[in-house]
Amino acid sequence: MFQQAWVMQLADDLNRHVLASFDTVRCASRPAGLSAPQACGALPFRIQRDGTWLYRGTPIRRKPMVCLFASVLTRDAEGAYWLRTPAECGTIEVEDAPFVAMELHWSGCGREQVLSFRTNVDLVVCAGPDHAILAEWDVPCEECGTGPVPYLHVRDGAGAYPIQARIARSVYYELAALAVPGTCRGTPCLGVWSQNVFFPLSCLPAGDGN
Repeated sequence: MFQQAWVMQLADDLNRHVLASFDTVRCASRPAGLSAPQACGALPFRIQRDGTWLYRGTPIRRKPMVCLFASVLTRDAEGAYWLRTPAECGTIEVEDAPFVAMELHWSGCGREQVLSFRTNVDLVVCAGPDHAILAEWDVPCEECGTGPVPYLHVRDGAGAYPIQARIARSVYYELAALAVPGTCRGTPCLGVWSQNVFFPLSCLPAGDGN
């Protein structure tokens, strides 16, 4: 059973500046001779859609603690989210995406433009070949309400399911302002360039196909 002491141990680890050693921990890649983390089952954590982390229903207010938990967050081949430390691991509940892209910075223009996002846990991710912006852009405008919800690929999971950040609505509007006409799979659309990759965001409005 998950114990309160595990949370306190992580806090102690943070104070000893071992954050960097946690974010590369994976059960499948542990060196020979080291025992696998003890499986704790379902942990009493939940990440809300707005990026708030809850522990037993109570928001975690200490941002350094949230950032530490985020650094040991993984995703398995079935799409389940796990917190993994060298000693213990367990699944947690995630309402939507575990992170939220809160800020956008850009430089350059055209294909050479670089879009950099800062998440709610202070990860900086530059969209490009390894960090795609994903949106259901081909949904007709009258069916998508205020527009498709885009996501940013933060890092790979263990299988086909990545760990993503939901792009906040205010950031989406900034992206929309940078959008230019393009094509995806032969279909005209609006999208943005970053590091020579075109990311579609929405269908072209009727009459703007050319």
